[in-house]
Amino acid sequence: MTGVVPRRVLWPGVVGAVLLTAGGLGAGAIVRRDPLLSGTILNALRYGHGHDLAFLVLFTGLAFLVVSWVRLGRLVLRGEAGGRIVALAAAAWTAPLIIAPPLYSRDVYSYLAQGAVALRGFDPYVHGASVLDLPLRGNVAGLWQETPSPYGPLFLLLGKVTVFITGDNVILGAIFMRLAVLAGLVLLAWAIPGLTRHLGGRTSIAMWLTVANPLVLALGIGGAHNDILMVGLMAAGVLMVLDRRHVTGFALLALATAVKATAFLVVPFLVWVWAARLSGPARQRFLTAAGAGGAAFVVVFAAATVVAGVDLGWIDVLRSQGPLLTWMSLPCAAGELLYYSVGRYVPGFTYLGVLSVFRALGVVVLAFVLVQQWWLARVGGVEAIKRATIALLAVSLLAPSVLPWYFTWALALGAAFAWKERWIGVFAGISVWMVLVTLPDGTIVARWTYDSMNPWVWWPYFAATVAAGAWVARELRRPEPVLTPVAGGTGG
Repeated sequence: MTGVVPRRVLWPGVVGAVLLTAGGLGAGAIVRRDPLLSGTILNALRYGHGHDLAFLVLFTGLAFLVVSWVRLGRLVLRGEAGGRIVALAAAAWTAPLIIAPPLYSRDVYSYLAQGAVALRGFDPYVHGASVLDLPLRGNVAGLWQETPSPYGPLFLLLGKVTVFITGDNVILGAIFMRLAVLAGLVLLAWAIPGLTRHLGGRTSIAMWLTVANPLVLALGIGGAHNDILMVGLMAAGVLMVLDRRHVTGFALLALATAVKATAFLVVPFLVWVWAARLSGPARQRFLTAAGAGGAAFVVVFAAATVVAGVDLGWIDVLRSQGPLLTWMSLPCAAGELLYYSVGRYVPGFTYLGVLSVFRALGVVVLAFVLVQQWWLARVGGVEAIKRATIALLAVSLLAPSVLPWYFTWALALGAAFAWKERWIGVFAGISVWMVLVTLPDGTIVARWTYDSMNPWVWWPYFAATVAAGAWVARELRRPEPVLTPVAGGTGG
């Protein structure tokens, strides 16, 4: 195994990240009243042909990044690049994105607005961004103007601190929030070697599938999504439990849940891991692990809630939120396909009615899968983590609303298992496809229905995204020429 990073692997990705940043000035989820670009020649990137040029630059950058990632993947699969090399490449590709405009999502503006709502004395679990003045309110998507925060106390605290430091400067605030999210990526990179040691995978492959993945970098870091912070804390917590540092592990899972509630799904599975290591009757072991782990979780979560100065109102918000229509949810996709192919021709069938039925069925199936996987995890150990990963994947497929970056939940743990090379290629192709079906301004373009889009644009674009994913899966199996390297380091 060589300990160097070939130039043809490293530099296209760096150039690509720079082009993503530059193109994002016009094609990204930009600030509506940008004090930096307004009145300058760069403001032309937001309109007409200037916007088209920015769009082209951004997609060119994404292509460069994907090519670099594929080339690195070839070396990883042949054992010629270790975990440290992957980490160095990922760091180089991530650096330009830190100062990029928000990419592929406007969620970071909602994060800032929710932090400002809490900082200014309003209850963020009752009030949305509409109670604020410009510019913090003005950059939040219209759909979320009246929506209270669905996030946990730790993430609200980060939002409050960020707005306290940056004030109404949305651009600086977005960069600060991205740095907080980046901490999750660092935590994930730290946890992966230990996770692969327990779960049987290879560190280099797991690092390549996660911290260097364009899905994670472009959407996760580019979009400053709190999912990356959540999965970093979650992965670290799982590692602590596997390392027999159970209390620390449950405490970290409490922090992950205090960012986003999804992390709580893993907690019941970790109870089985701890219980399997205790002695005595099965019932006693389970109650002991659940009691001790639950106590650690509650104490840390309560502390985060008190420090953030909020209450548990976010649980009610989660229950009351109407699901966002996204075809990446399998129930939504099935419902839309049935309605537009058959249902609209049947008297009495309505679009929302069909969709509601399929979403309800999806929730029932999801509940069954979660309970089944939790019960199958009772042997503890690696099997419990495998079942937790399946549970996370099930949620990201069957929930009423699904967005591309939700698949990082299962990826964070699943990448640490041993996978056949063919499946690694499939996962890589799907990752790239998920980036492509999300436009840089946050619009998800590929849907079964294209009422608001020209079908002559929609169908070729959708076909192109599928072809790009297939190309990535195929190219991973091709040999990578050995050229003059630059200095790097060894890895495992």
